[in-house]
Amino acid sequence: MDGGEVLENTYISKLTTVTDGEWAGWQCYPGGDPFEDLAGPFYYKVEADGQKVCAFRAEHKHMNGGLFMHGGCVMTFADFSLFVIARDAIDGSRTVTATFNCELVGTARIGELVECRGEVVKAGRSMVFVRGIISAPGGPVAAFSSVLKKTTVRG
Repeated sequence: MDGGEVLENTYISKLTTVTDGEWAGWQCYPGGDPFEDLAGPFYYKVEADGQKVCAFRAEHKHMNGGLFMHGGCVMTFADFSLFVIARDAIDGSRTVTATFNCELVGTARIGELVECRGEVVKAGRSMVFVRGIISAPGGPVAAFSSVLKKTTVRG
């Protein structure tokens, strides 16, 4: 495996810092979400001002039949990004995406760097409101907003 562990049929990933190549210094969660592992890899870093930026390099597997970035890929990356953006507000709570709104306004092409930046609009006791912008060299790709719901473990 990749340093994570399996606990009660749930894979618990460990945050990994990339040490070489294009993504040296960036972080990722290998094995943390099987679908994101298939769609990604997706990375993030925290800039000097504390802002989180998420990114990935567009590959052929991310494209639709017209060789534009597939909307499902954009939305999967947005879902990854909103959890990174809200990480401090979530504070280790088990959390799920409750609502998700996305406007696809542009595209990315093979080889381009796709980035996401965003903010927590409001963090409540049980819900966290997040919004973000995904961009590529040609401009904005998508705008999204979401509500994350902190959940409790049912016994």
